[in-house]
Amino acid sequence: MSLTEYFELVFTDYTLRTITLGTAVLGAICGMLGSFAVLRKQSLLGDAISHAALPGIALAFLITGAKDTNILLLGALVSGLIGTFWIRGMITKTHLKTDTALGLILSLFFGFGMLLLTFIQKQPNANQAGLDKYLFGQAATLVEKDVTLMVLVTGISLVILLLFWKEFKILLFDADYTKTLGFNTRFIDILITFFIVLAIVLGLQTVGVVLMSAMLLAPAAAARQWTNKLSTMVFLAALFGAFSGVFGTAISASENNLSTGPVIVLVAAVFVTFSFIFSPGRGLLFRELRFRKNRRDLQLQKTLQFMYGIAQTHEDFTHPHAVKILNNFQGFTRKTLQKLEEKNWITLTGQDWSMTAQGFRKAKNLYNQQEDE
Repeated sequence: MSLTEYFELVFTDYTLRTITLGTAVLGAICGMLGSFAVLRKQSLLGDAISHAALPGIALAFLITGAKDTNILLLGALVSGLIGTFWIRGMITKTHLKTDTALGLILSLFFGFGMLLLTFIQKQPNANQAGLDKYLFGQAATLVEKDVTLMVLVTGISLVILLLFWKEFKILLFDADYTKTLGFNTRFIDILITFFIVLAIVLGLQTVGVVLMSAMLLAPAAAARQWTNKLSTMVFLAALFGAFSGVFGTAISASENNLSTGPVIVLVAAVFVTFSFIFSPGRGLLFRELRFRKNRRDLQLQKTLQFMYGIAQTHEDFTHPHAVKILNNFQGFTRKTLQKLEEKNWITLTGQDWSMTAQGFRKAKNLYNQQEDE
């Protein structure tokens, strides 16, 4: 199946429509909430929570004996929240740093989850088959009720985000100032964290434990490159996440033996790479262009100042001087002279140069600025 055929079938085929809508909604909510994780410098939190959710899935199956998605995700939510509060407790009540606490919870919970999965796989009944899909995700198992749940959670998250927008925004950039205004920072912090955990748990079925953190962080990291405004960043992150879900699903469906979750993450990585290179404000390409422009401007100014020093020795600054007098000056090149002439700072006549009134004023201002510094 080609990509064109996929997009033609996506509106008529139930399975393709369900999977595409599910991954798009998942990408949108992950991008939206991932923006807060990135700005709060809690990028590893998503990795820790997704791994901490694994034993919850296994325990929910052991207790109920059923592979009902809602029950398993509820177990994952409880386990993820326990892991999150353990992380917070270790940071606030011990001398451990954040990265150490995240690493400990990630390793302990994931190890316990793998132990439980191994135990379940060795049970004599066949009902346990398929639980390992939560490790790497299996988007093909999405059904309409899963997508409905994603849409519902996304809608609730959006409403909460709009209701507490001012509080979230202040807490992100100045927690101490938020306290002085009388806001309950603990409640606001827990609210943000809860919805981040909720988004991660929703994505386990589609992307899996191992790759879920990338789904949470990649769209937000890409959006951060394009703007300094929080509302714009949240919108762009949701957009990048949704497009990653749609195009990742399309590529996976159009090729054989391609798992949807990893392809979605790779598409998100393409958005990140493109943003890192081509974003006007922070992109590597434009940064290099600005660096070269600044270097050229500095070279022009240095040469003009050197010429100003020579012109000052004559009453008439328009007195012509031989070009070869500049040969020992490091900033001098023929191209530099051409640029100075284009700016109408000097005039070139054969092998002689002379300063214009505009160039003399510019050089004098540069010289005075340098003296003031």
